[in-house]
Amino acid sequence: MKLILAVGKRTENLLNERNMTQYQLAKSGGFNRATLWHVINPDITAVKTVKLDTVYQIADTLGVSLKEFFDDPLFDDISD
Repeated sequence: MKLILAVGKRTENLLNERNMTQYQLAKSGGFNRATLWHVINPDITAVKTVKLDTVYQIADTLGVSLKEFFDDPLFDDISD
């Protein structure tokens, strides 16, 4: 799996676990909803990268550390 896809799926999984919408995450985190949409839907938007500070902002807003964010089987077989 490509890294951007894994980041998007992990973000979506965390949102589901917390019963949050993308809008709520963007509003709470203080970042653009379009940025979040591109992270969660990279296969639709042809986005190939995500900035680490964006991942940090997502993780922090969801109440997890970067270590916790990336400590998921989604990241076991990354192929970029």
